[in-house]
Amino acid sequence: MPVNLPTELLRSFAAIVDSGSMLKATERVFVTQSALSLQMKRLEDTVQSPLFHRDGRRLALTPAGETLLAYARDMLAINDKALLALTGDTLAGPARVGLVQDFAETLLGGVLSRFAHRHPETQLQVRVGGSAELLELLASDRLDVVLCMGAADDPAAVETARTHWFGDPALAREEVLPLAVLEKPCRFREAALKALDDAGRPYRIVLETPSLSVLRAALEADLALTCRTSLFSTRRIDPQEDNSWRLPPLPDVAYTRHLTRDPHPTLNRLADLMESAVLSLE
Repeated sequence: MPVNLPTELLRSFAAIVDSGSMLKATERVFVTQSALSLQMKRLEDTVQSPLFHRDGRRLALTPAGETLLAYARDMLAINDKALLALTGDTLAGPARVGLVQDFAETLLGGVLSRFAHRHPETQLQVRVGGSAELLELLASDRLDVVLCMGAADDPAAVETARTHWFGDPALAREEVLPLAVLEKPCRFREAALKALDDAGRPYRIVLETPSLSVLRAALEADLALTCRTSLFSTRRIDPQEDNSWRLPPLPDVAYTRHLTRDPHPTLNRLADLMESAVLSLE
């Protein structure tokens, strides 16, 4: 009897090679590291040859692994083409979405629910994080669509937004400005500190957090000032009303949309829905 090579094992095998480690590969194939190890043992038993060896702290392919990888990629490509031909434009795997916290709060319920209603066969996986983290995950093929923040001249921009100061105006009159900021890396944190430094305006960071909800709570408690776009709060400060506040102007930001290479048509439709929603935000 001929021996069959299971495509799920080949997909996991390729994911390990592409990501560089078992741990990182788990984020692509969505199984635990122990399950992934068992899959590779099954594959090695099937081909009756070891596929990896240790090169210091990293996994490297054996000669048999190098040979199998080329065939595995061809077999997976044919498998995916066959599924696409039989199922129309149905996405075979999950749609992996990355959103910054601002968009998660404003778009998650509307856009993603509409997409799920139109494509009930597609599983949605949503990651909320900072722009730098999400773009890194996209670059390593662990996300398909990302909506995040960028510089105003970012070529991926779908909309440009003003950055504003928010909080209790009384705090803006203090000699040393109290600030609440997100943890590094954060575009708004960097913009606020640079603007204040350039203007010679003294400040102190009274709260630092990874959570946008905590940042908003600090603002509502009149603990500190912060800066974001108008998506964040309605408590915007207009520095033009009182020059003694000495709040410097802030740079604009871009709402940016990013897609994986050669996206499936379903992912294109999801990205278009997200872009339309962003354009209607302000």
